[in-house]
Amino acid sequence: MNAFLGELIGTFVLVVLGNGVVAGNILKNTKAENTGWVMITLGWGIGCTIAVYISGFLSPAHLNPAVTLAMAAIGQLPWSQVPSFILAQMLGAMLAAFTTYLHYMPHWAETEDPSTILGTFSTAPAIRDGFSNLFGEILGTAILIMAIMSMGQNNLGAGLGPIVVGLTIISIGLSLGPTTGYAINPARDLGPRIMHQLLPIPNKGDSDWGYAWVPVVGPIIGGILGAIIYNIFIGLVA
Repeated sequence: MNAFLGELIGTFVLVVLGNGVVAGNILKNTKAENTGWVMITLGWGIGCTIAVYISGFLSPAHLNPAVTLAMAAIGQLPWSQVPSFILAQMLGAMLAAFTTYLHYMPHWAETEDPSTILGTFSTAPAIRDGFSNLFGEILGTAILIMAIMSMGQNNLGAGLGPIVVGLTIISIGLSLGPTTGYAINPARDLGPRIMHQLLPIPNKGDSDWGYAWVPVVGPIIGGILGAIIYNIFIGLVA
């Protein structure tokens, strides 16, 4: 139960702060409107750091099904725990999307563009290209997983791990994120996309389910590949 709550609470904080900074940037008539991509990446990275600090004493603070599946694939998490971790992550992300909706309530009616509204919930590609979009999500998630796994090898001081994860999120966002919006986390994208479908938002349009598989499948593939590649690398140099 502690691990379930940790993953739920941590994912909630991650997504409410991450989608919150996106909403502040692109919804109409907020005080942060048009502050740009750098602000979004900083918001997601700092939000991730805070989320890991909040939840890390209850669970491993995966906060991401791609991380959970990667750890299970290399034997660092029992497969029996995977369903409960992913359920908690999905519920946390969905609750965060609903909370963000409530927080920005007056600004939905001011925003007329459906793609902008969807962008406050889930990701979308700058240029829609199936291979490129999928490859970007695979690459970004693989790098995230390798960064997470490298912490044990670098003997980080107590409490520094969440900061390194946050910096990694910022770096991936600045370098690789502009093509797809860098979901690198199936729960972060799918949970809020479901809430976008369900919530009564003015001018919202459709939830772009034709693209929704990319930010789910890509991170899962990238996470498992990243973990396997890193394990092989460590095995060769050990």
